[in-house]
Amino acid sequence: MPQHGPSADDPDAPPGPPPTGAPTAETPPAETPPPVPVPAPGIDPDEPPAVPSGKFGTPGRPLRRSSFLIGFTGALGVLLAYTLYLGIRNAGGILVLVVIALFLAVGLNPAVVRLTRWGVPHGLSVAVVALTVVLLLCGGVVALVPPIVTQSGQFIDQIPSLLDELRRNPTVNDLVERYDVVERVQSAANAQTVGRALGGVLGGAQLIFGTVFRTLTVLVLTIYFLAYFNRLRSLGYSLVPRSRRERVQLIGDEILAKVGAYMVGALSIAVLAGATTFVFALIVGLPYPFALAVVVAVTDLIPQIGATLGAVIVSLVGFASDLPIGIACAVFFLIYQQVENYLIYPKVMRRSVEVNEVAALLAALLGVALLGVVGALIAIPTVAALQLILREVVLPRQEIR
Repeated sequence: MPQHGPSADDPDAPPGPPPTGAPTAETPPAETPPPVPVPAPGIDPDEPPAVPSGKFGTPGRPLRRSSFLIGFTGALGVLLAYTLYLGIRNAGGILVLVVIALFLAVGLNPAVVRLTRWGVPHGLSVAVVALTVVLLLCGGVVALVPPIVTQSGQFIDQIPSLLDELRRNPTVNDLVERYDVVERVQSAANAQTVGRALGGVLGGAQLIFGTVFRTLTVLVLTIYFLAYFNRLRSLGYSLVPRSRRERVQLIGDEILAKVGAYMVGALSIAVLAGATTFVFALIVGLPYPFALAVVVAVTDLIPQIGATLGAVIVSLVGFASDLPIGIACAVFFLIYQQVENYLIYPKVMRRSVEVNEVAALLAALLGVALLGVVGALIAIPTVAALQLILREVVLPRQEIR
C-alpha cells in the first residue's frame, strides 16, 4: 500500500505537515486540565454559597470583621492613650527634673572630658565636677539664707513697736472704734482660721522640704548621667538604623557640643556679672553684697529677661538703703547691661551657638510658658539644635524632592 507522507524512520525525508491528531503549538493537547476557578477578592473560598430564602431575598455574606470587635479595639486604644496621658501628667514633675539633670550633664560633660584629657581618671573627674557644683550650691545657700533669716527676725521683733505706734495714732484709733476692728479680729480668730494658719505653716514646710528633695534629686541624677554619659550616648545611637547611624552620630555630637558650649558660656557670663556686682556693692556700701551678687548671677542665666530682673532687685535694695545708692545702682546696671549685651555676650557666644535674636526671644517666651524658668534656660540650645537639624536634614531633603 503506497505511503502518502515521509516515513518516521527516514532521516532524509523532507519536513511535511504533521500527522493528523498530533499535538502542535496551535492545538492544545486533549488532556489539558480545566482552569481552576479563582474566587473574587474578599470572598472566602471555603464558605458555602448563599442560598436564597425565597421570602426576603438572597442574604449577604457575613462581615469578616465584627463591628463589636472594631469598636472594642478602638475603645481600648483610646483608654490606653488616656492612661498614658495621665501617667505623663502625674509624672510631669519628675520628668522636668530628669530634663534638668540631662541638660546639666550635657553642659558639665565638657569639663569632665577636659579633666580626662589631662590624665585624671574618669571617675575622679566626675567627682571633682560634682563636688564643684555642690560647693557652688552651698555658697549660694549660705549667701541667701542668712539675710532672709535676719530680716525676718528683725521684722518680727519690730511688730510690738509698730502696734504701739498704731495705737498712739488718733486716726487709727478712730477707725478701730468706728469699724469694730477688735471684735472682728476676735470673731475671725476661730478654729477655722487657726486651721488655715497651720495649713499655711505646713504648706511652707512642705515647700521647703520639697525644694530640698528636688535639688538633691537633680544633683544625684546629674552625677549618674555624667558617670554613664558615654554609655547613654552610645545606647541612643545604637537605636538608629545602621545605614543612618554615622550621620545621626555626627549631628548628635554637634548638638551636644553646642549645648555644652552654651552652658559654659552662660555660666561664664553669669559669674562675671555676679563678680562685678559684688565689687560694686562693696564700693557703694550695699547690705549683703555677696547675696546680691549670687542673685544677679542666678538671674543672669535666664536669657533675655534675667539680667534686667537681677538689676531691678539690686536697685530696689539700693533705694531701700539710700536714695543716692539706688540711683547709683540703676546707672551701674544700665551701663553694665549695654556692655554685656554688645561686647561680652557676642564674643562669648559667637563660637558656641548662633541663634537668631527673634527666634531666641520667642523660644524664651515659649519656654517660660511651658516649663517656667527651666524652659527659659534650655530654650536657646534647643533652638540651636533645631536650626542644625533644619539646615542639615530637612532643607536638603526638600531640595531633592
